[in-house]
Amino acid sequence: MKHLPTAALAASLSLLLAPAAVPAWAQSTAAEAPKTRAQVRIDRDEFMRTHTWDSSIDNWVLKHEFEAPEGHMSRAEVVAERERFLKVHRWDSTEGKWVPLGTQPRELSALSRDQVKRETIEFMRTHEWDNEHSIWHDKAMPRKPRS
Repeated sequence: MKHLPTAALAASLSLLLAPAAVPAWAQSTAAEAPKTRAQVRIDRDEFMRTHTWDSSIDNWVLKHEFEAPEGHMSRAEVVAERERFLKVHRWDSTEGKWVPLGTQPRELSALSRDQVKRETIEFMRTHEWDNEHSIWHDKAMPRKPRS
């Protein structure tokens, strides 16, 4: 009869006696009971009662008579926050991040001719002139449909 080495025997016993390691995702789902079919139907019916499909944006939107859940901003608040942010920031493609606008206009005379030329080329690459409205449009931003 062959004898098992003591180290191998000790390792196998420790593996048998140690509790099994359970992944974190399995522990969290094991603690929570899965939803029953009835609960899923209730959630679906509540969602259908409060939302409607908007084909213009291909997404579900909250019906007008309902308010956004607590802690969530309404669409109007999100748009207003975006506009406030865009008024005080600009995208700097050289740094690849949003940069706050200074309180005073930039001193263009402090820039070298090469810097002015590079900025002009970058602006012309990213913007186009709208003769109808006499304003510059960012090429990356979709234009509003004409009414």
